[in-house]
Amino acid sequence: MSTEPIACQHILDVKELKLAKEYVCEECIQSGSTWLHLRTCQTCGVTLCCDSSPNKHATKHFYRTGHPVVISAEPGEQWLWCYADSSFAEY
Repeated sequence: MSTEPIACQHILDVKELKLAKEYVCEECIQSGSTWLHLRTCQTCGVTLCCDSSPNKHATKHFYRTGHPVVISAEPGEQWLWCYADSSFAEY
């Protein structure tokens, strides 16, 4: 019997990872703000700032678009997060 948590269907549906094209939050640049960490949307590929950043653009993107899954764009981090199901998985 496995004790590993089972990823949600949104995460299981991600077949090929969309990686960050640039390591910046475009919305923070446009507003003159800063970010702490970056996340890349697995539906459209946009890279935005995390919830530890002042503007939480990645979460706002989820609420605006319904795109549920992001990956960490931080070097050395290999995980996915689903906003819709609060589900986490490493890869």
